[in-house]
Amino acid sequence: MLLNTVVQPAYDVYNGMMAVVITRANETSSGANNTSSTLNQELAMEDLQLLILYSALKMILVCGIFFLGLGALITILYYLYDLFFVPYERVKRLGSIGYLNHEAGQPSKKEIANLIRKRRKIGEDLPPVYPNGWFRLVDSLQLKKGEVKEVSAIGQHFAVFRTKTGKANILDAYCPHMGGNLAVGGHVKDECLVCPYHGWVFSAKGECVKIPYSDKVPSFANTKSWPCREVNGAIFVWYHCDGVEPEWELPEISEITNRTYGYVGRIEHHVNTHIQDIPENGSDQAHLGHVHLPHSLAGNELSSQTTSWKKIALHIYEVVCTGSDKDTPHILNFDLSHVLLLFSRWKFMPILFKVYQIGPGCVHLHFNFSMLFKGVYVHTITPTEPLHQVVIHRCYCNWAMPKWFARIILHCLAVQVDRDVMIWNNKTFQPRPKLAKEDKLIAKFRRWFSQFYSENSPRLEMKSDDMLNW
Repeated sequence: MLLNTVVQPAYDVYNGMMAVVITRANETSSGANNTSSTLNQELAMEDLQLLILYSALKMILVCGIFFLGLGALITILYYLYDLFFVPYERVKRLGSIGYLNHEAGQPSKKEIANLIRKRRKIGEDLPPVYPNGWFRLVDSLQLKKGEVKEVSAIGQHFAVFRTKTGKANILDAYCPHMGGNLAVGGHVKDECLVCPYHGWVFSAKGECVKIPYSDKVPSFANTKSWPCREVNGAIFVWYHCDGVEPEWELPEISEITNRTYGYVGRIEHHVNTHIQDIPENGSDQAHLGHVHLPHSLAGNELSSQTTSWKKIALHIYEVVCTGSDKDTPHILNFDLSHVLLLFSRWKFMPILFKVYQIGPGCVHLHFNFSMLFKGVYVHTITPTEPLHQVVIHRCYCNWAMPKWFARIILHCLAVQVDRDVMIWNNKTFQPRPKLAKEDKLIAKFRRWFSQFYSENSPRLEMKSDDMLNW
Protein backbone atom coordinates (compact mmCIF):
# COMPACT_ATOMS: atom_id res chain seq x y z
CA MET A 1 0.00 0.00 0.00
CA LEU A 2 2.83 2.41 0.94
CA LEU A 3 4.76 1.52 -2.23
CA ASN A 4 1.70 2.22 -4.44
CA THR A 5 1.28 5.63 -2.80
CA VAL A 6 4.83 6.62 -3.76
CA VAL A 7 5.13 5.04 -7.23
CA GLN A 8 1.59 5.52 -8.58
CA PRO A 9 1.88 9.31 -9.17
CA ALA A 10 5.00 8.81 -11.31
CA TYR A 11 3.28 6.04 -13.23
CA ASP A 12 0.22 8.30 -13.88
CA VAL A 13 2.46 11.08 -15.21
CA TYR A 14 4.13 8.60 -17.52
CA ASN A 15 0.78 7.35 -18.92
CA GLY A 16 -0.52 10.91 -19.42
CA MET A 17 2.54 12.04 -21.34
CA MET A 18 2.43 8.92 -23.47
CA ALA A 19 -1.18 9.67 -24.42
CA VAL A 20 -0.32 13.26 -25.41
CA VAL A 21 2.56 12.20 -27.62
CA ILE A 22 0.53 9.50 -29.39
CA THR A 23 -2.36 11.94 -29.99
CA ARG A 24 0.00 14.52 -31.43
CA ALA A 25 1.59 11.95 -33.70
CA ASN A 26 -1.80 10.83 -35.02
CA GLU A 27 -2.96 14.41 -35.66
CA THR A 28 0.20 15.27 -37.50
CA SER A 29 -0.05 12.15 -39.61
CA SER A 30 -3.65 12.85 -40.81
CA GLY A 31 -3.24 16.57 -41.59
CA ALA A 32 -0.06 16.66 -43.77
CA ASN A 33 1.30 15.29 -47.02
CA ASN A 34 3.00 11.93 -47.18
CA THR A 35 6.60 13.22 -46.99
CA SER A 36 5.90 15.63 -44.15
CA SER A 37 3.74 13.03 -42.44
CA THR A 38 6.51 10.45 -42.49
CA LEU A 39 9.05 12.95 -41.12
CA ASN A 40 6.68 14.09 -38.38
CA GLN A 41 5.96 10.48 -37.42
CA GLU A 42 9.69 9.77 -37.10
CA LEU A 43 10.14 12.87 -34.93
CA ALA A 44 7.19 11.85 -32.83
CA MET A 45 8.62 8.37 -32.32
CA GLU A 46 11.94 9.87 -31.20
CA ASP A 47 10.05 12.07 -28.74
CA LEU A 48 8.19 9.00 -27.57
CA GLN A 49 11.40 7.03 -26.99
CA LEU A 50 12.97 9.90 -25.06
CA LEU A 51 9.83 10.30 -23.01
CA ILE A 52 9.77 6.59 -22.18
CA LEU A 53 13.42 6.71 -21.13
CA TYR A 54 12.84 9.84 -19.04
CA SER A 55 9.79 8.36 -17.37
CA ALA A 56 11.58 5.09 -16.63
CA LEU A 57 14.53 6.90 -15.06
CA LYS A 58 12.14 9.03 -13.04
CA MET A 59 10.34 5.95 -11.76
CA ILE A 60 13.66 4.33 -10.84
CA LEU A 61 14.74 7.50 -9.03
CA VAL A 62 11.48 7.73 -7.09
CA CYS A 63 11.66 4.06 -6.11
CA GLY A 64 15.33 4.44 -5.12
CA ILE A 65 14.58 7.44 -2.91
CA PHE A 66 11.69 5.55 -1.34
CA PHE A 67 13.71 2.46 -0.50
CA LEU A 68 16.68 4.57 0.66
CA GLY A 69 14.40 6.48 3.00
CA LEU A 70 12.79 3.28 4.19
CA GLY A 71 16.21 1.76 4.92
CA ALA A 72 17.30 4.88 6.81
CA LEU A 73 14.08 4.83 8.84
CA ILE A 74 14.55 1.15 9.75
CA THR A 75 18.20 1.82 10.74
CA ILE A 76 17.20 4.77 12.93
CA LEU A 77 14.42 2.76 14.59
CA TYR A 78 16.86 -0.13 15.22
CA TYR A 79 19.40 2.10 16.94
CA LEU A 80 16.70 3.87 18.93
CA TYR A 81 15.38 0.49 20.08
CA ASP A 82 18.91 -0.61 20.97
CA LEU A 83 19.54 2.63 22.85
CA PHE A 84 16.31 2.70 24.85
CA PHE A 85 15.43 -0.98 25.38
CA VAL A 86 18.47 -3.27 24.95
CA PRO A 87 20.83 -3.65 27.97
CA TYR A 88 24.38 -2.43 27.38
CA GLU A 89 26.94 -5.22 26.95
CA ARG A 90 30.71 -4.74 26.67
CA VAL A 91 33.26 -7.53 27.17
CA LYS A 92 37.06 -7.21 27.01
CA ARG A 93 38.95 -10.51 26.97
CA LEU A 94 42.53 -11.12 28.06
CA GLY A 95 44.93 -9.39 25.71
CA SER A 96 42.33 -7.18 24.01
CA ILE A 97 43.36 -4.09 26.03
CA GLY A 98 46.06 -3.06 28.47
CA TYR A 99 49.18 -4.19 26.63
CA LEU A 100 51.68 -2.18 24.55
CA ASN A 101 53.88 -3.56 21.79
CA HIS A 102 57.58 -3.00 22.51
CA GLU A 103 58.64 -5.79 20.15
CA ALA A 104 60.01 -5.58 16.61
CA GLY A 105 57.61 -6.53 13.85
CA GLN A 106 53.87 -6.89 14.21
CA PRO A 107 53.06 -9.60 16.76
CA SER A 108 49.40 -10.22 17.54
CA LYS A 109 47.76 -8.91 20.71
CA LYS A 110 47.73 -12.44 22.07
CA GLU A 111 51.46 -12.87 21.43
CA ILE A 112 52.25 -9.51 23.04
CA ALA A 113 50.16 -10.36 26.10
CA ASN A 114 51.81 -13.76 26.53
CA LEU A 115 55.30 -12.24 26.25
CA ILE A 116 54.53 -9.66 28.93
CA ARG A 117 52.97 -12.29 31.20
CA LYS A 118 56.12 -14.41 30.95
CA ARG A 119 58.58 -11.59 31.48
CA ARG A 120 56.71 -9.64 34.13
CA LYS A 121 58.02 -9.87 37.65
CA ILE A 122 55.29 -11.68 39.57
CA GLY A 123 56.36 -10.29 42.92
CA GLU A 124 57.87 -11.82 46.00
CA ASP A 125 55.79 -13.01 48.94
CA LEU A 126 52.64 -12.95 46.84
CA PRO A 127 49.49 -13.33 48.98
CA PRO A 128 47.36 -16.47 48.53
CA VAL A 129 45.62 -16.41 45.17
CA TYR A 130 42.19 -17.68 46.31
CA PRO A 131 40.84 -15.89 49.40
CA ASN A 132 37.83 -17.21 51.31
CA GLY A 133 34.44 -15.77 50.46
CA TRP A 134 31.57 -15.58 47.99
CA PHE A 135 32.37 -15.40 44.29
CA ARG A 136 30.12 -14.82 41.29
CA LEU A 137 29.99 -17.67 38.78
CA VAL A 138 27.25 -16.60 36.33
CA ASP A 139 24.68 -13.85 36.01
CA SER A 140 21.09 -14.86 36.70
CA LEU A 141 20.07 -13.87 33.17
CA GLN A 142 22.67 -16.26 31.76
CA LEU A 143 21.12 -19.41 33.26
CA LYS A 144 17.64 -20.40 32.13
CA LYS A 145 15.36 -23.00 33.68
CA GLY A 146 16.54 -26.51 32.82
CA GLU A 147 20.00 -25.26 31.75
CA VAL A 148 23.45 -26.29 32.99
CA LYS A 149 26.76 -24.44 32.52
CA GLU A 150 30.36 -25.35 33.28
CA VAL A 151 32.33 -22.67 35.12
CA SER A 152 36.02 -22.83 36.07
CA ALA A 153 36.97 -20.57 38.97
CA ILE A 154 39.02 -20.49 42.23
CA GLY A 155 40.84 -23.66 41.16
CA GLN A 156 37.63 -25.66 40.84
CA HIS A 157 35.31 -26.87 38.07
CA PHE A 158 31.63 -26.32 38.71
CA ALA A 159 28.39 -27.50 37.12
CA VAL A 160 25.92 -24.67 37.68
CA PHE A 161 22.34 -25.63 36.86
CA ARG A 162 18.84 -24.32 37.29
CA THR A 163 16.06 -26.80 38.06
CA LYS A 164 12.65 -26.85 36.40
CA THR A 165 11.26 -24.87 39.36
CA GLY A 166 13.91 -22.19 38.88
CA LYS A 167 16.30 -22.90 41.78
CA ALA A 168 20.01 -22.50 41.09
CA ASN A 169 22.45 -25.15 42.35
CA ILE A 170 26.17 -25.87 42.11
CA LEU A 171 27.84 -29.29 41.97
CA ASP A 172 31.34 -30.50 41.19
CA ALA A 173 31.57 -30.67 37.42
CA TYR A 174 33.05 -34.18 37.33
CA CYS A 175 30.96 -37.25 38.06
CA PRO A 176 32.41 -39.40 40.92
CA HIS A 177 31.66 -42.53 38.90
CA MET A 178 33.95 -42.30 35.84
CA GLY A 179 34.73 -38.60 35.66
CA GLY A 180 32.19 -37.52 33.07
CA ASN A 181 31.58 -33.78 32.93
CA LEU A 182 28.07 -33.16 34.22
CA ALA A 183 27.91 -29.77 32.50
CA VAL A 184 29.00 -30.94 29.04
CA GLY A 185 26.23 -33.05 27.59
CA GLY A 186 24.46 -33.47 30.93
CA HIS A 187 20.90 -32.31 31.30
CA VAL A 188 18.48 -31.18 33.98
CA LYS A 189 15.67 -33.57 34.85
CA ASP A 190 13.11 -32.03 37.20
CA GLU A 191 15.19 -31.03 40.26
CA CYS A 192 18.22 -33.20 39.41
CA LEU A 193 21.22 -33.24 37.09
CA VAL A 194 21.87 -36.25 34.84
CA CYS A 195 25.40 -37.31 33.89
CA PRO A 196 25.90 -37.64 30.11
CA TYR A 197 28.30 -40.60 30.48
CA HIS A 198 26.24 -43.32 32.20
CA GLY A 199 23.04 -41.54 33.14
CA TRP A 200 23.62 -41.30 36.88
CA VAL A 201 21.18 -38.82 38.44
CA PHE A 202 22.29 -36.37 41.14
CA SER A 203 20.12 -34.20 43.37
CA ALA A 204 20.89 -30.58 44.22
CA LYS A 205 22.55 -31.84 47.42
CA GLY A 206 24.97 -33.98 45.40
CA GLU A 207 23.31 -37.27 46.32
CA CYS A 208 23.07 -39.91 43.62
CA VAL A 209 19.37 -40.79 43.54
CA LYS A 210 19.32 -43.12 40.56
CA ILE A 211 21.59 -45.40 38.54
CA PRO A 212 19.60 -46.46 35.46
CA TYR A 213 21.21 -49.92 35.18
CA SER A 214 21.30 -50.76 38.90
CA ASP A 215 18.60 -51.52 41.44
CA LYS A 216 20.63 -50.14 44.32
CA VAL A 217 22.46 -46.84 44.68
CA PRO A 218 25.63 -47.10 46.84
CA SER A 219 25.67 -44.66 49.76
CA PHE A 220 29.11 -43.41 48.73
CA ALA A 221 28.04 -42.53 45.15
CA ASN A 222 27.74 -38.82 45.85
CA THR A 223 29.40 -35.70 44.49
CA LYS A 224 30.23 -32.41 46.20
CA SER A 225 27.48 -29.82 46.45
CA TRP A 226 28.70 -26.24 46.92
CA PRO A 227 26.96 -23.54 48.98
CA CYS A 228 25.06 -21.42 46.50
CA ARG A 229 23.26 -18.09 46.71
CA GLU A 230 21.37 -16.27 43.99
CA VAL A 231 21.17 -12.62 44.94
CA ASN A 232 21.30 -9.23 43.24
CA GLY A 233 21.16 -10.67 39.74
CA ALA A 234 23.98 -13.22 40.02
CA ILE A 235 24.72 -16.75 41.26
CA PHE A 236 27.50 -16.96 43.86
CA VAL A 237 29.48 -19.87 45.27
CA TRP A 238 31.04 -20.00 48.73
CA TYR A 239 34.70 -20.98 48.75
CA HIS A 240 36.82 -21.74 51.81
CA CYS A 241 40.15 -23.52 51.60
CA ASP A 242 39.34 -25.59 54.72
CA GLY A 243 35.82 -26.50 53.65
CA VAL A 244 34.22 -24.27 56.29
CA GLU A 245 30.53 -23.51 55.75
CA PRO A 246 29.52 -19.90 54.95
CA GLU A 247 30.58 -17.55 57.74
CA TRP A 248 28.61 -14.56 56.44
CA GLU A 249 25.99 -13.76 53.82
CA LEU A 250 25.84 -11.39 50.88
CA PRO A 251 23.45 -8.50 51.60
CA GLU A 252 20.43 -8.28 49.36
CA ILE A 253 19.80 -5.03 47.48
CA SER A 254 16.06 -4.57 47.92
CA GLU A 255 15.75 -2.17 44.98
CA ILE A 256 16.94 -4.93 42.63
CA THR A 257 14.75 -7.61 44.20
CA ASN A 258 11.55 -5.56 44.08
CA ARG A 259 12.51 -4.06 40.70
CA THR A 260 12.56 -0.48 41.88
CA TYR A 261 15.82 -0.41 39.93
CA GLY A 262 15.85 -1.71 36.37
CA TYR A 263 18.73 -3.53 34.70
CA VAL A 264 20.77 -1.26 32.41
CA GLY A 265 23.64 -3.49 31.33
CA ARG A 266 27.06 -4.85 32.20
CA ILE A 267 30.73 -4.45 31.40
CA GLU A 268 33.22 -7.29 31.75
CA HIS A 269 37.00 -7.16 31.88
CA HIS A 270 39.47 -10.04 32.03
CA VAL A 271 42.55 -8.97 33.94
CA ASN A 272 46.02 -10.45 34.46
CA THR A 273 46.77 -9.59 38.10
CA HIS A 274 46.41 -10.76 41.68
CA ILE A 275 42.86 -10.49 43.05
CA GLN A 276 43.88 -8.15 45.87
CA ASP A 277 45.15 -5.52 43.42
CA ILE A 278 41.64 -4.83 42.13
CA PRO A 279 39.62 -3.97 45.27
CA GLU A 280 42.71 -2.23 46.66
CA ASN A 281 42.11 0.42 43.98
CA GLY A 282 39.24 1.84 46.01
CA SER A 283 41.53 2.79 48.88
CA ASP A 284 44.15 4.36 46.60
CA GLN A 285 42.87 7.93 46.34
CA ALA A 286 46.08 9.19 44.73
CA HIS A 287 45.51 7.04 41.66
CA LEU A 288 41.97 8.44 41.32
CA GLY A 289 43.46 11.91 40.91
CA HIS A 290 45.93 10.72 38.30
CA VAL A 291 44.69 7.75 36.27
CA HIS A 292 41.03 8.78 36.32
CA LEU A 293 41.47 12.56 36.21
CA PRO A 294 40.94 13.13 32.42
CA HIS A 295 37.43 12.87 31.01
CA SER A 296 36.31 9.59 29.45
CA LEU A 297 36.51 10.90 25.87
CA ALA A 298 40.28 11.02 26.41
CA GLY A 299 40.28 7.23 25.99
CA ASN A 300 42.25 4.55 27.78
CA GLU A 301 45.79 5.16 26.50
CA LEU A 302 47.60 6.33 29.63
CA SER A 303 50.70 7.75 27.94
CA SER A 304 48.65 10.36 26.05
CA GLN A 305 46.49 11.58 28.95
CA THR A 306 48.60 14.70 29.50
CA THR A 307 47.65 16.49 26.24
CA SER A 308 45.87 19.78 26.85
CA TRP A 309 42.52 19.06 25.16
CA LYS A 310 42.09 16.01 27.37
CA LYS A 311 42.14 18.28 30.41
CA ILE A 312 39.13 20.34 29.30
CA ALA A 313 36.96 18.31 31.68
CA LEU A 314 38.41 16.64 34.77
CA HIS A 315 36.96 14.07 37.16
CA ILE A 316 37.52 15.10 40.78
CA TYR A 317 37.11 12.40 43.44
CA GLU A 318 37.23 12.34 47.21
CA VAL A 319 37.27 9.11 49.23
CA VAL A 320 36.58 8.65 52.93
CA CYS A 321 36.81 5.21 54.53
CA THR A 322 34.33 4.90 57.40
CA GLY A 323 35.53 1.42 58.42
CA SER A 324 33.53 -1.68 59.30
CA ASP A 325 30.60 -2.13 61.62
CA LYS A 326 31.10 -4.43 64.59
CA ASP A 327 28.49 -6.92 63.39
CA THR A 328 29.80 -7.02 59.81
CA PRO A 329 33.61 -7.05 59.89
CA HIS A 330 33.61 -8.55 56.37
CA ILE A 331 32.17 -5.28 54.95
CA LEU A 332 34.34 -2.19 54.55
CA ASN A 333 32.43 1.08 54.03
CA PHE A 334 33.47 4.06 51.92
CA ASP A 335 31.98 7.43 51.01
CA LEU A 336 32.96 8.56 47.52
CA SER A 337 32.10 11.89 45.94
CA HIS A 338 32.58 12.90 42.32
CA VAL A 339 32.30 16.13 40.37
CA LEU A 340 33.20 17.03 36.78
CA LEU A 341 35.30 20.19 36.55
CA LEU A 342 34.91 21.98 33.19
CA PHE A 343 37.64 24.37 32.01
CA SER A 344 39.02 24.34 35.56
CA ARG A 345 36.15 26.61 36.64
CA TRP A 346 32.67 25.13 36.53
CA LYS A 347 31.57 22.12 38.49
CA PHE A 348 28.70 19.92 37.44
CA MET A 349 27.52 16.28 37.52
CA PRO A 350 27.94 15.87 41.31
CA ILE A 351 27.52 12.19 42.19
CA LEU A 352 27.58 10.73 45.69
CA PHE A 353 28.48 7.06 46.21
CA LYS A 354 27.98 4.80 49.21
CA VAL A 355 30.45 1.98 48.65
CA TYR A 356 30.42 -1.38 50.42
CA GLN A 357 33.34 -3.75 49.88
CA ILE A 358 31.79 -7.12 50.78
CA GLY A 359 34.43 -9.77 51.27
CA PRO A 360 37.13 -10.20 48.65
CA GLY A 361 34.93 -10.55 45.57
CA CYS A 362 31.96 -8.18 45.69
CA VAL A 363 31.38 -4.42 45.88
CA HIS A 364 28.09 -2.51 45.97
CA LEU A 365 28.32 1.09 44.75
CA HIS A 366 25.08 2.96 45.43
CA PHE A 367 24.98 6.27 43.58
CA ASN A 368 22.81 9.36 43.85
CA PHE A 369 22.93 11.82 40.97
CA SER A 370 21.10 15.19 41.21
CA MET A 371 18.76 13.75 43.89
CA LEU A 372 16.61 12.32 41.12
CA PHE A 373 18.68 9.65 39.40
CA LYS A 374 19.59 6.78 41.70
CA GLY A 375 21.07 3.36 41.12
CA VAL A 376 23.72 0.83 42.03
CA TYR A 377 26.69 -0.87 40.45
CA VAL A 378 27.16 -4.50 41.50
CA HIS A 379 30.88 -5.07 41.05
CA THR A 380 32.22 -8.63 41.26
CA ILE A 381 35.70 -10.15 41.00
CA THR A 382 36.19 -13.85 40.31
CA PRO A 383 39.62 -15.51 40.01
CA THR A 384 39.40 -18.07 37.21
CA GLU A 385 43.14 -18.76 37.50
CA PRO A 386 45.73 -17.60 40.06
CA LEU A 387 46.43 -14.41 38.08
CA HIS A 388 43.35 -14.22 35.86
CA GLN A 389 40.45 -12.21 37.24
CA VAL A 390 37.01 -11.71 35.70
CA VAL A 391 35.84 -8.22 36.71
CA ILE A 392 32.17 -7.38 36.10
CA HIS A 393 30.12 -4.25 36.72
CA ARG A 394 26.35 -4.64 36.42
CA CYS A 395 24.31 -1.45 36.55
CA TYR A 396 20.77 -0.96 37.86
CA CYS A 397 19.02 2.40 38.05
CA ASN A 398 15.63 3.83 38.97
CA TRP A 399 13.00 4.51 36.34
CA ALA A 400 13.56 8.27 36.51
CA MET A 401 16.94 7.89 34.85
CA PRO A 402 16.61 7.56 31.05
CA LYS A 403 18.12 4.32 29.86
CA TRP A 404 20.11 6.05 27.12
CA PHE A 405 21.72 8.31 29.74
CA ALA A 406 22.48 5.34 32.01
CA ARG A 407 24.14 3.55 29.07
CA ILE A 408 26.37 6.57 28.47
CA ILE A 409 27.40 6.62 32.13
CA LEU A 410 28.11 2.88 32.00
CA HIS A 411 30.25 3.31 28.88
CA CYS A 412 32.22 6.10 30.56
CA LEU A 413 32.82 3.76 33.51
CA ALA A 414 34.06 1.10 31.08
CA VAL A 415 36.69 3.50 29.70
CA GLN A 416 37.85 4.35 33.22
CA VAL A 417 38.19 0.64 34.06
CA ASP A 418 40.14 0.15 30.81
CA ARG A 419 42.77 2.49 32.24
CA ASP A 420 42.99 0.42 35.41
CA VAL A 421 43.39 -2.73 33.32
CA MET A 422 46.50 -1.29 31.66
CA ILE A 423 47.98 -0.75 35.13
CA TRP A 424 46.93 -4.15 36.49
CA ASN A 425 48.11 -6.14 33.48
CA ASN A 426 51.64 -4.75 33.72
CA LYS A 427 52.26 -4.16 37.44
CA THR A 428 53.89 -6.36 40.03
CA PHE A 429 52.53 -6.92 43.53
CA GLN A 430 54.46 -5.04 46.20
CA PRO A 431 54.08 -6.88 49.55
CA ARG A 432 55.80 -4.05 51.42
CA PRO A 433 55.15 -0.87 49.39
CA LYS A 434 56.90 2.40 50.17
CA LEU A 435 53.88 4.47 51.15
CA ALA A 436 53.60 8.22 51.67
CA LYS A 437 51.65 9.42 54.69
CA GLU A 438 48.73 10.24 52.36
CA ASP A 439 48.62 6.54 51.38
CA LYS A 440 47.71 5.31 54.87
CA LEU A 441 44.31 4.09 53.65
CA ILE A 442 46.09 1.45 51.52
CA ALA A 443 47.75 -0.03 54.60
CA LYS A 444 44.40 -0.01 56.42
CA PHE A 445 42.75 -1.82 53.52
CA ARG A 446 45.44 -4.51 53.43
CA ARG A 447 45.00 -5.24 57.12
CA TRP A 448 41.25 -5.57 56.59
CA PHE A 449 41.63 -7.78 53.50
CA SER A 450 44.00 -10.20 55.25
CA GLN A 451 41.05 -11.69 57.21
CA PHE A 452 40.03 -13.60 54.08
CA TYR A 453 43.27 -15.60 53.98
CA SER A 454 43.81 -18.75 56.01
CA GLU A 455 46.90 -20.76 56.78
CA ASN A 456 45.97 -23.27 54.08
CA SER A 457 44.91 -20.74 51.45
CA PRO A 458 46.51 -21.80 48.13
CA ARG A 459 49.51 -19.89 46.86
CA LEU A 460 50.89 -19.52 43.35
CA GLU A 461 53.25 -22.28 42.25
CA MET A 462 55.38 -21.47 39.22
CA LYS A 463 55.83 -24.81 37.46
CA SER A 464 56.68 -23.61 33.96
CA ASP A 465 56.28 -20.69 31.59
CA ASP A 466 53.52 -22.59 29.83
CA MET A 467 51.13 -21.98 32.73
CA LEU A 468 51.20 -18.28 31.87
CA ASN A 469 49.94 -18.76 28.34
CA TRP A 470 46.34 -18.77 27.22
